[in-house]
Amino acid sequence: MSEFLRSYLTVAIFGLLAVALLGAILGIGRVLRPSRPQPQKYLTYESGVDAVGTGWSQSQVRYYIFALLFVMFDVEAVFIFPWATRLETYDVFGLVEMAIFIFILALGLVYAWRKKVLRWV
Repeated sequence: MSEFLRSYLTVAIFGLLAVALLGAILGIGRVLRPSRPQPQKYLTYESGVDAVGTGWSQSQVRYYIFALLFVMFDVEAVFIFPWATRLETYDVFGLVEMAIFIFILALGLVYAWRKKVLRWV
């Protein structure tokens, strides 16, 4: 058997071992856990309070758009932090790249502002 196939065989053995270990742990948990079904356990509640009305309600689209904007600017912070910690090594090239990145994000913010997406009403 070649060294190439042997390395794949090693990965496959460890993968099967992981699946078997997972199955064994779940099986042991199923055997050892207590099982006392009661109708009260299957009632729906929210924060310890009984549910009022039906579970169906419509949400306005602007809340989802607001959440997506938050995620967009949160990702911006994820990209800016490593750049800020290594600013000396990136020099002028890094400064120009980050200025372009922030400019594109600012265009998105201006677009959202003009479309009145940021108005929380």
